[in-house]
Amino acid sequence: FPKQTFSLCCKPFRCRSLPARRKYMRSPLVPEMATQEVQLNETLSHLKTESDTLKTKLEEERAKLHDVELHQVAEKVDGLGQFVMKTRRTLKGHGNKVLCMDWCKDKRRIVSSSQDGKVIVWDAFTTNKEHAVTMPCTWVMACAYAPSGCAVACGGLDNKCSVYPLSLDKNENLAAKKKSVAMHTNYLSACSFTNSDMQILTSSGDGTCALWDVESGQLLQSFHGHAADVLCLDLAPSETGNTFVSGGCDKKANVWDMRSGQCIQSFETHESDINSVRYYPSGDAFASGSDDATCRLYDLRADREVAIYSKESIIFGVSSVDFSLSGRLLFGGYNDYTINVWDVLKGTRVSILFGHENRVSTLRVSPDGTAFCSGSWDHTLRTWA
Repeated sequence: FPKQTFSLCCKPFRCRSLPARRKYMRSPLVPEMATQEVQLNETLSHLKTESDTLKTKLEEERAKLHDVELHQVAEKVDGLGQFVMKTRRTLKGHGNKVLCMDWCKDKRRIVSSSQDGKVIVWDAFTTNKEHAVTMPCTWVMACAYAPSGCAVACGGLDNKCSVYPLSLDKNENLAAKKKSVAMHTNYLSACSFTNSDMQILTSSGDGTCALWDVESGQLLQSFHGHAADVLCLDLAPSETGNTFVSGGCDKKANVWDMRSGQCIQSFETHESDINSVRYYPSGDAFASGSDDATCRLYDLRADREVAIYSKESIIFGVSSVDFSLSGRLLFGGYNDYTINVWDVLKGTRVSILFGHENRVSTLRVSPDGTAFCSGSWDHTLRTWA
């Protein structure tokens, strides 16, 4: 009996037919597929080399037109004297990080959104809360005031952009009047009304920007060109402006034509994510702020970067940027809890503002240019003048 068991157990080990089977299982398609893969890799490699060569040639052509630096031209311009800006109001009411804010065109009201899921409309003069909306999700990453001042838009991790009409009745239930306008396949990172209450522009973590009709919720135009999350956008200041700029995790700042949906200019000089973009008041240039701890100025007519605002001592990322009304100052909110004020022409830092107790996440200059407001992870907003 033991002998028999042993022989039964050994049978599987005596089977030597596997190599023969393998020979018959071998498909004639395998070498062909391998050849196709090699050819595909060679084609991709060739295309990448060709793309890099064309980029280098473009840079060389740009360099030929690059005759002088901005700070050299600005040497004859008088420097800015010492000026004092300090906190004039502190807006307290959010229970978590303030992520976004926007001014109303009346130069008095502010809308802010927070990680606590609340959207609050403030009177910036009295610091009173006029309206409060609780969103269905936390991390409300984007908010915007309509040009008429009669509505606010907001969104975040719910992937939607919702519009809430505002009324004089402060006790009215705004949530009941909510209108879902935009729907992305990933989080909403920024939103901005165009020059009317009827259209809204959004950017998203799905790598796209989109233009929507507010009334019908219909998609009017989509903008594809970023290779990663789009983090910010800004509309051209001209009333007839049909362009906007966006920045994202692919380190690119793209300028788009809203009518055609095409990217008309692209700038890739940052070394990390672009967190904020803002047009120069004239519309001929824009600034960007990045996690690489620099702010940069791009001239659209020269089609190139014309200035970098940085210091060796600044090692923290820039979360938000905005220009003064004249365009001479550039305000930057940083992750080291400070706000740096730069002389746009000379490229020097003219002031550093302290007050927030956590990173500055958002910053906007008021429509009349007399003050600016900053929002922070310390749960507060501050107005400075």
